[in-house]
Amino acid sequence: MNEVESGNGPDRRLVKVVFVLDQDADGWPPVGREGLWAAPVTADTVRLENTPWFVRNAASGDLFRVRRDEDGQWTAGERLEWSGHCTIRIIPFAEGALGGSRQRVLDLFTPLGVEGEGLQQFGLVALDVPPGADLAAVKRLLRDGSRDGWWDYEEGCVGEAWLEAEPQD
Repeated sequence: MNEVESGNGPDRRLVKVVFVLDQDADGWPPVGREGLWAAPVTADTVRLENTPWFVRNAASGDLFRVRRDEDGQWTAGERLEWSGHCTIRIIPFAEGALGGSRQRVLDLFTPLGVEGEGLQQFGLVALDVPPGADLAAVKRLLRDGSRDGWWDYEEGCVGEAWLEAEPQD
């Protein structure tokens, strides 16, 4: 079993859960499967412990039903509960003001209470926007960076509060 001990105590174990992905007409996402770390909650449910790079409609903290496939790998099924976290993916442009730097993107969002991680292979940043973040400020930064040619972005998993948040100028 793909397990690892978590930093939250010796009794806490994480398992790798595989999500099977469908590509759109443009070939996105560029992979057919993504593995995410999750904490077992019951025999057939887990809570995601990291932010997805490519899985749509999933965010850190979400509760998913899982099953074991024929190889013993945990495979994700339906989402049972949304955590309130949003997943936003950014591709910074090399010719933009940030020079394509994933770290500079992360540095811009950190003061807004947003965490994330860069993935060099695909030049991508995955942001985890927690429920308590200033959603209007995050949306404003996303909008302005896109308008100014710094990046393109995708709302991978958002909720009603995100959709209703209005960026102020």
